[in-house]
Amino acid sequence: MESSRLDRWLWAVRLTKTRPDAATACRAGHVRVNDRPAKPATPVGPGDEIRARVNDVTRVVEVVRVLPRRVGAADAATCYIDRTPAPPPEMLVPVARRERGAGRPTKRERRVLDEFRTGGG
Repeated sequence: MESSRLDRWLWAVRLTKTRPDAATACRAGHVRVNDRPAKPATPVGPGDEIRARVNDVTRVVEVVRVLPRRVGAADAATCYIDRTPAPPPEMLVPVARRERGAGRPTKRERRVLDEFRTGGG
């Protein structure tokens, strides 16, 4: 098998949970094949680059092998090369949080929060 439907391939290699999820992502414009918008029936083959936004994460993968049906996770991982860039490091700025159920802040706590939010002036 030299090519497969895009929605079927995304489902077979476990990038999406279900095939309808893969088709919905394609129709919504969240999937691109070789930097072109793709429909669910777009054929994909070895060497194609797929950009898919799944669960608010953009995955960039290169197709290595086409699968005729869904396989186990270990086998599915060998069918693509993951070229997803590393996520940017999160800012290490302290966040003012209160314990859940602690009620409204007292006058003193509110002043501390206000000072924190305005930059400690």
